[in-house]
Amino acid sequence: MRSPRIGASLHSSWLAMALAGALTVAAPLTARLAGDAVVQGPSARAVAAPVQGDPARARAHPAAERPVAPRTEPRPRPHLLVDARSDVVAYRHPSRSAARLGEVAVVSRFYHQRLVWWIEEVVRRGGQAWGRLELPYASPRRDGWIALRGLARDTTWVTVRVDLSRHEVVVERRGEILVRVPGATGASVSPTPPGEYVVTDHVAFGAGSSLGSFAFGISGIQPNLPPGWSGGDQLAIHGTNDPSSIGRSVSAGCVRVSEWALDRFKPLLRQGTPVIIVP
Repeated sequence: MRSPRIGASLHSSWLAMALAGALTVAAPLTARLAGDAVVQGPSARAVAAPVQGDPARARAHPAAERPVAPRTEPRPRPHLLVDARSDVVAYRHPSRSAARLGEVAVVSRFYHQRLVWWIEEVVRRGGQAWGRLELPYASPRRDGWIALRGLARDTTWVTVRVDLSRHEVVVERRGEILVRVPGATGASVSPTPPGEYVVTDHVAFGAGSSLGSFAFGISGIQPNLPPGWSGGDQLAIHGTNDPSSIGRSVSAGCVRVSEWALDRFKPLLRQGTPVIIVP
């Protein structure tokens, strides 16, 4: 279960303990990993058709005289991303007079990779644009509002959805499913916490790592680590040296996928890509 030392800040004992599932908030990311179905739109309302040539029956069923148009799902919209910048303060509400929640993290805790924030909602207050984001590395999960003025903006159409009940990981772009694969999730004593996160790190590993060849660190932590767990608590999507675990609830909180899945995720999951985990 031990892995080679990765990076100057990584402890040699990290992969042995943490990479069964979680990343730590006190040590480098790689050493501390805690380890859709398509929704169909509402169908058209069924209406009894009138008997041919029976005007009275037709009048009794006026809706049958014209087709009922099916409802359509809202068109997908791109996710707004902003580059992290120092000294950006999150507020409880979109106002500088609201309670301060503190400065938002600028780099990832373990590999110091530059963060990209996902802005889930934008409002205007007093002539200024405010963005709502899920604060990174916060437990319990909570929102904060930041002023968007002066922040470089970008968008992505890619979304990662993890369905815990189905043990399934889906990557979508513009609402179209690109990749759908099984995944291992948290065990009953250490369930993967649902929430809305972002990709924070890209971390490669050497051969034989318990995390497989690669991990995508995400902006969440595991508040319910297994008894006796001595590793870290940051969540990630990563590979595994135990392919038989995929599709089951066995990890310390992380999501494990196959090497085949990792290869397809790499060109799609950039920093800031939304990761939505549902029960």
